[in-house]
Amino acid sequence: MLNSLSPIDGRYHGSTQVLRKYFSEFALIYFRVFVEVKYLELLLSEGILNFEGERQSLIKILNDIVSNFSESDGQQIKQIESVTNHDVKAVEYFIRQRLKEGGFNDVLPFVHFGLTSQDINNTAFPLMVKEAMEKIVLPALKNIMSKLYEIAEDTMGIPMLARTHGQAASPTTVGKEIFVFVNRLHHQIQLLNSIPHSAKFGGATGNFNAHTIAYPEIDWETFGNKFVENILGLKRNQVTTQIEPYDDFAALCQGLTRINTILIDFCRDIWTYVSLDYFKQKVKEGEVGSSAMPHKVNPIDFENAEGNLGIANALLNHFAETLPISRLQRDLPDSTVLRNVGVPFGHMLIAFKSLEKGLGKLTINQEKIEKDLIQNWAVVAEAIQTVLRREGIEDAYERLKDLTRGADGINQQSINSFIDSLEVSDEVKSTLRSITPMNYTGNASTQVRKLSEW
Repeated sequence: MLNSLSPIDGRYHGSTQVLRKYFSEFALIYFRVFVEVKYLELLLSEGILNFEGERQSLIKILNDIVSNFSESDGQQIKQIESVTNHDVKAVEYFIRQRLKEGGFNDVLPFVHFGLTSQDINNTAFPLMVKEAMEKIVLPALKNIMSKLYEIAEDTMGIPMLARTHGQAASPTTVGKEIFVFVNRLHHQIQLLNSIPHSAKFGGATGNFNAHTIAYPEIDWETFGNKFVENILGLKRNQVTTQIEPYDDFAALCQGLTRINTILIDFCRDIWTYVSLDYFKQKVKEGEVGSSAMPHKVNPIDFENAEGNLGIANALLNHFAETLPISRLQRDLPDSTVLRNVGVPFGHMLIAFKSLEKGLGKLTINQEKIEKDLIQNWAVVAEAIQTVLRREGIEDAYERLKDLTRGADGINQQSINSFIDSLEVSDEVKSTLRSITPMNYTGNASTQVRKLSEW
């Protein structure tokens, strides 16, 4: 790990190793083998592969190729590739070799029958992404959401000074401001889940040319739909060139960048709250905050998350902008770009782990939050002028502006003196005196609620 070029497999190996099952070179080889074998099985079950030998023995060896696929098998395919200089063809030759060893020579012509490399790649890659999303990325993200919701629920009744443009503004509650991010993430995940994992499957230029010339009587479009959608669990793009246009994958990438941007926004807000001393961080024995300043307890987990989310977004945006473009029916930039598909997911996972760690360190500093509220009585000006408007006082806003805008020393006493000077009923004055920075929070606390299943 000390010699790793990327911190994903080096410094952050512990956070990202679960992604190797989906995005490593071995994973890519495995998913290609999986697609080739499943295709051969469908040719067999549909009667296109007219096999007269022991059917169960053939099915067993095909199942074994997939279920017992090992690292040594992957190495064997890489060795074949060193000769063919073609990664997908190496997978085909590997499967043919295994079948030949089992005595199934009459099956060999149907391995990779009528296909182009992209029929394999454009099903393997979306399978990799789909499984990684469902099994690793979304659960990790939902775990962050759950932790945020716990904090929001615990603090939904704690009033806090809001800050618009960095200045004191109408109060809110701690929990409601945390819940804003839960709500945003929830909405984006719903949008993300609506994006299909699309795949291309239709031969060299997307027209089933080779399939149709060999078996013109077969409805290959229906066959392709059955293979991609029923067998692989993906969504077949019905009209393509040699490659899947990646429009849906681009949408997925853009959806992920929005999620990452929301989390960056959260990291920066928490960073600011920590700097305001609204949150303190638990100190872990032995940890150092600065090589020079012994007192430092830095919000490094949120800074780390912010940096990794930014790297992920740079790559995801590149994918979204690059992959949907192909010169005429095929060019090859996607080939090298897609080999990096796991990298942004790695950086996202690092960020999620850092966020989880950082959230676990936070403790609310209610004393500091209350102190800031008490020192900012001017924020009740909005409430007072609104009640006065209700009472028909025409210049209510202007009068409160003259009292409070840019003024120093606004406190409860000066506010009450202003209220006493008003020509309104004692009942209205009583209402105005009851307004404080601590209770002027509207419906903030009731906004924190359990969302639908995430």
